[in-house]
Amino acid sequence: MGLIVAIADTTDVPADKLKDALAVRSQLAPLSPQWIALAGFAAEYYQRPLGEVALPGVPKNLRVTTTVALDRAIKKLAKLADTHDPAPVGMPTLNPEQQAAADAIGGAQGFAPTLLYGVTGSGKTEVYLQACAQVLAREPAGQILILVPEINLTPQLEANIRTRFPGVMLATLHSSLSEGERMLHWLAAHQGQARIVLGTRLAILASLPHLKLIVIDEEHDPSYKQQEGLRYSARDLAVWRGWQLKIPVVLGSATPSLETWHHALAKRYRKLELRQRAVSQATLPAVKLINLEHDKPRDGLTQPLIDALKLRLERGEQSLLFLNRRGYAPVICCESCGWISDCQRCTAFMVLHKGEHKLRCHHCSLEMRIPRHCPTCGNIDLQPLGRGTQRVEEGLQAMFPAARILRIDADSTRRKGSAQEAFDTVHRGDVDILIGTQMVAKGHDFKKLTLVGILNPDTALFSHDYRASERLFAQLMQVAGRAGRTAQTDGGSASEVLVQTRYPEHPLYGAIVRHDYDRFATALLAERAQAGLPPYLYQAMLRAEAPELAKALEFLAAARDCVPHEGITINDPIPMSMTRVYNVDRAQLLVESPSRPALQAFLKEWMTRLREMKSRVKWSLEVDPVDI
Repeated sequence: MGLIVAIADTTDVPADKLKDALAVRSQLAPLSPQWIALAGFAAEYYQRPLGEVALPGVPKNLRVTTTVALDRAIKKLAKLADTHDPAPVGMPTLNPEQQAAADAIGGAQGFAPTLLYGVTGSGKTEVYLQACAQVLAREPAGQILILVPEINLTPQLEANIRTRFPGVMLATLHSSLSEGERMLHWLAAHQGQARIVLGTRLAILASLPHLKLIVIDEEHDPSYKQQEGLRYSARDLAVWRGWQLKIPVVLGSATPSLETWHHALAKRYRKLELRQRAVSQATLPAVKLINLEHDKPRDGLTQPLIDALKLRLERGEQSLLFLNRRGYAPVICCESCGWISDCQRCTAFMVLHKGEHKLRCHHCSLEMRIPRHCPTCGNIDLQPLGRGTQRVEEGLQAMFPAARILRIDADSTRRKGSAQEAFDTVHRGDVDILIGTQMVAKGHDFKKLTLVGILNPDTALFSHDYRASERLFAQLMQVAGRAGRTAQTDGGSASEVLVQTRYPEHPLYGAIVRHDYDRFATALLAERAQAGLPPYLYQAMLRAEAPELAKALEFLAAARDCVPHEGITINDPIPMSMTRVYNVDRAQLLVESPSRPALQAFLKEWMTRLREMKSRVKWSLEVDPVDI
């Protein structure tokens, strides 16, 4: 199975290499020229073959299923499409800020990139839905694409859309669907029957012949960047697709990416603001810093945080403890000889998972039984160092034996559907204390939550990655925003966020206390401009993998010098911060230019030469890298 993207009268391909087209999927309308152009742009910009972009954009089952099965799926969709009625139901009244934003988005014509900048709990989702209602009413066959960064955010939004638009076919596209489900939903979008398509980053490559509006929720989230194979940014492709089709694009966030904020300040994007919470009398939580040098923690929790948890339990309110580190402890060690639980295949520690009696590497998934004694000196007194979510859960159960405690992380939600079950339990009010990683930090509307405790956020303050402070700020602002999303009732607790830190004077925490994204982002942009970093510079990263680090570095050194690069900065090859993964050593080479067209022109020539180089080293190129 293949895609016919063009027809030519002549070719340089030898006749014995040509293949006949034996049959065509005549039941389906062809992929539009606009879709082919989208795939072509992505292939050219990210320096990948066209087929590597286009073929994954088409469901696997569509390529292998029988004609009979395809006909059956098309007939099934035809019956469902007969119920179309775009009229929404149960439309709530918006506050003036929300109404102005919904009207501006819903009434936009042509290419109109818009930043919807609203504090957490300001009702951005409701703005999306009411803007969608306007577009569906105005465009008889129009389609809308809504992107979310993670799969676990789709069920809540999907339920809201189905409730609001019961007569409109909704298609969902994400990696948790079975191949059969994905084909059915893709067909509904391709044939124009699905008026609203909701999905994660892969949905940006869906065939939508009547697309009239694109919404990118939580546009700042790094999950929109694919980290394997074709390393595309769904957010950036969404903006390009909006420009291509001359349609509005909405980028929503309480903590916009610096690239988007930069575009808004430069007036390339229109900025709409939601400065107040959607629920009347619901206010942003008070943020307080707890100095770990003065308040020594017990089982990872300081006394002020323990007291705040007790108060919420007494009042029947919910609390959230945020720790972005799963497992029981990051490492176990021997205090006699200094042995630590290193992974045998990676430059990483084996994480202790106490309940499973295992050590596990979170990079290569290697698992080992917990040793009975130190492999080096024989000492039987091995100690866990640090805390993960499992250890915090254990400590809470000892402190509050009557409390209903739930942990949500990648370990507790491995089974399909288990994440949504867990979140439903929280929404029903059947949980007193929720412990979670970044999975709980965004998009969820917990009505009874009045306390957020943030544990161990300091490590990101000293990362070598220049994006670390931007990500930490966004993460903390997002998780803080889970608290106080409903009006305070009589006798209820004022919502608050307690941050345990050893560096309370750090400017980042000061901005968190003030809920001041504007000033923090503007200061970061000034630093980036002075340092010559994105968004004032454009980058590409060449990575190499080999059984030995020297081989990877040798390949990158040869790559650096294989093409003239006047006006392009090519830095020296260096080992990656996580140098070894699954017995493979990794190194990288950073390429930079103040001009995007100049960088693209260089990359095109460079890739041609790199493909001609004879080497057993595995290499890949990432344009606009998000991890340095």
